[in-house]
Amino acid sequence: MAMQRTRLSTLANVTSSRFNSFFGNPWRRISLQIISVLFGVFSGQAIVTTAGQTAQWDVTAAGLLLLFTEATSRIVYRKSSQAKPAPILRESLNLLKIGITYSLFLEAFKIGS
Repeated sequence: MAMQRTRLSTLANVTSSRFNSFFGNPWRRISLQIISVLFGVFSGQAIVTTAGQTAQWDVTAAGLLLLFTEATSRIVYRKSSQAKPAPILRESLNLLKIGITYSLFLEAFKIGS
């Protein structure tokens, strides 16, 4: 069953193809990957430190981070080929997840020492 060709679907397809062609360059792709990891590290540390200051949002922040990690893993590593986002977006989302997880390990080592 084919989708109806509307202005919105055409805009989404054109934007996706331009995004993929722009980041088809290896240097731009590597730059986006590095930015994704670093933003993941930054956001992970920001979430942990702001949630840990008042000690009221610790459980909520941990649950949201766990939910984000599991949802990202499901999106990136699923077997079906239907409704997959562009590969560069999946890579960036996975690297964001890796950065957040890495920052959580760093924070745990800081607290433990």
